[in-house]
Amino acid sequence: MKRLLKEPLLHFLLLGAGLFLAYSLRQREVGGREAGEIVVTLGEVEQLATSFAKTWQRSPTPEELAGLVRDRVREEVYCREAMALGLDREDTIIRRRLRQKMEFVSEDIAALAEPTEADLEEYLRTHPDSFQVEPRFTFQQVYFNPEKHENLPGEVAQLRTRLNQPDSEVEDSALGDSTLLEAQFAGVPTSEVVKQFGEPFALELGRLQPGRWQGPVESGYGVHLVFVSERTEGHLPALAEVRAAVRREWDNARRIAANEAFYQELLARYRVTIEGLEPADEPGMLTASQAK
Repeated sequence: MKRLLKEPLLHFLLLGAGLFLAYSLRQREVGGREAGEIVVTLGEVEQLATSFAKTWQRSPTPEELAGLVRDRVREEVYCREAMALGLDREDTIIRRRLRQKMEFVSEDIAALAEPTEADLEEYLRTHPDSFQVEPRFTFQQVYFNPEKHENLPGEVAQLRTRLNQPDSEVEDSALGDSTLLEAQFAGVPTSEVVKQFGEPFALELGRLQPGRWQGPVESGYGVHLVFVSERTEGHLPALAEVRAAVRREWDNARRIAANEAFYQELLARYRVTIEGLEPADEPGMLTASQAK
């Protein structure tokens, strides 16, 4: 039983049930009033007063509150009459706003869900790419411009041997060809290496053993001798290290799933016909030829 209660599918089913209960109650409330009746509830009046106070940093006077209520009634009258005339049907802005408000309904309920430690651990485990800590490198490089060297492989090999001598004290800044690239990099992540040198260079850098000059290593600029002094391997962090990020991503995934579940339940009420297209894969969607 405990295992069943932890199933995400059960959570979404309960979420959907809650959404439709709220939706049905709202429809029943609206449907229970006469077509020509407008009721401004006490809650709506209080909301108008609260909104006024937030804007003006004071409570509205009785005359101001009465004006707010009159404006609320005017708005309701115009909205109802505009919808009765169908003025909302071809208005893209209104349609998008209505869609947003329907999505907000499911998002508000989804936001009530609190993840357990097991939920967050599972999300971290199943989405490692989103939280993976990149490998980091501390290295030096000496650049060679291929256009300036007739015997590039030989010159690179010669300098590599020279630099790897135990008594070598040659400053790397005085070696190779001039370039705008830095000669030394400390603790840079793989993504930064890719940005500056290109992906092939970064891949080769990950294969080099620290502690000696190696190369040639090719980049988008030419070739390099490289000395890796330290490499920190990438890893998936513990939940405690990235809890805020995992929670944020978990909330977002739950919001998207709730919206989709809500939409699919609403879509099931309709028989959709799409003219001029091939048969659709989605349930309930038909082409014009299928509908005949």
